[in-house]
Amino acid sequence: MLAVGAYEKCKQYISLHSSKEEIKKEIFPCITISRQTGSGSYEISERLINLLQQKTKDRENPWTYFNKELISKVIEDFKLPKVFTSYIIEDRYSHISDAVNELLGVKPSEWTIVHKSTEIILQLAKYGKTIIVGRGSNVITSKLPNCFHIRLIAPIEHRIKHVQDVFKFSKTEAVEYIKKEDENRRKYLKSHFYKEPEDPALYHIIINTGKLNYDETAEVISDIVMKRFPKSFD
Repeated sequence: MLAVGAYEKCKQYISLHSSKEEIKKEIFPCITISRQTGSGSYEISERLINLLQQKTKDRENPWTYFNKELISKVIEDFKLPKVFTSYIIEDRYSHISDAVNELLGVKPSEWTIVHKSTEIILQLAKYGKTIIVGRGSNVITSKLPNCFHIRLIAPIEHRIKHVQDVFKFSKTEAVEYIKKEDENRRKYLKSHFYKEPEDPALYHIIINTGKLNYDETAEVISDIVMKRFPKSFD
């Protein structure tokens, strides 16, 4: 599972690419996933990596998953100030507070954090063989030809059940969690990238995981990615 050794896999991925020369023989694809809370991005990413890894070229360079927590760890590995990781969450976007705090030296501004995160996301995307979830990654990498952008949605009843199963929440807790997370993500994207996550023009495909199960969703995505980037797969 992705949860097992996910951080170590990320460290190995970064170390592998950091040790390579800049000249690359092939450019491998990157997949970004935007999602409604509870639509199954984690479970789908796990299945998708397994499918892609089986048929990818250069198998010693594995497909790797990055979400906001793992990107925070990458920032630490990039030897950036540890204070970044305390504030690299999607619901901090008060620019007035940012300016005051930066002047007082309390913490780096959200804009600084977004800038550093953007640099890392762009680098991960250029390396390829990455699945990057959230943090505006679809917008950040929109100009890169090797990137494929997905949006996952699902009916609210489906998402409530998923969140209850994962976090052992009551129904009321699950509803509040979904509402808060979705709003934080919307504000993050709108505040920093001037985009709305619901805009269908931002994605290659939008999949309803209430209609397709996680296995079917992963298969659909892997089939399209392999057809779109045939040189990267056997």
